[in-house]
Amino acid sequence: MTNYYCLVAGLPDLSLEDGKLNYTVANFKSEIYSELSEKDRKLIDLFYLKFDNANLLKLLKDKEAATDFEGNYSQNELLALISSVREGDAPDKRYPSYLYEFITAYLALSAEELYRAEDMLSACYYAYAMKNANKFVSDWFCLNLNINNMLTAITCRKHGFDKAGYIVGDNEVAQALRTSNARDFGLGDTVDYLPDLWRIAEETDLMVREKKVDLLKWEWLEEHTFFKPFDIESVFAYLLKLEMIERWVMLDKATGEKTFREIVGAMKKGSEHALEEFGKLKMKN
Repeated sequence: MTNYYCLVAGLPDLSLEDGKLNYTVANFKSEIYSELSEKDRKLIDLFYLKFDNANLLKLLKDKEAATDFEGNYSQNELLALISSVREGDAPDKRYPSYLYEFITAYLALSAEELYRAEDMLSACYYAYAMKNANKFVSDWFCLNLNINNMLTAITCRKHGFDKAGYIVGDNEVAQALRTSNARDFGLGDTVDYLPDLWRIAEETDLMVREKKVDLLKWEWLEEHTFFKPFDIESVFAYLLKLEMIERWVMLDKATGEKTFREIVGAMKKGSEHALEEFGKLKMKN
């Protein structure tokens, strides 16, 4: 196991209340990534795959689309991957298996089913990441999937939507959320942070609610890296915290509230794009 004493000691201190960015996710990729062992880089790659996911969705819809922040793969590499799947070529080990799985499924969707693409990709991504041998990393992705799904289920129940169609993935918590009509979805003895999520879900201010969700995650990271201050787990946690701060510095309150109200309104009207739009509501962590 590699320890990163000097690297961690040299990183700027972070607080969720930081109001400005002195260091970014992009800085991390350009300055820190090369300092990690090859094995540990693969763990960090799991984080940056979220950007590849977003870019892949854009390119599947339009190969000329402008992509955003680059994850592990360039636009040309993602286009080559799409072409490879279309042609039925043997999988290239440079790419994670779930990307092949998703693209294959995506290409089989009808035009009426394309709204499902984002949730399909998220499910594939989480399933892939939760199989990682590093327990901290696996548990982190499981935590995020569960939090997103539980808040989604609570929101659906509040507004009278069928929650089954909005739950992502197929782990134990996801299955319970889809099928249980119990007040606690049958998870009261399984998920110790469920009471916290109930309280958070009752918050009427969207931005305050999302900040509380991030605080819950931040505290989880602190707790699970306390005894590993110089291991890759702490480096990974630093990157995750960095992303939270970066998102909050850039997030506009009025825009966030407007988006939430529009999505709920679309769902109430039974919009055919409701599932797709609701997916955009979920904070992508």
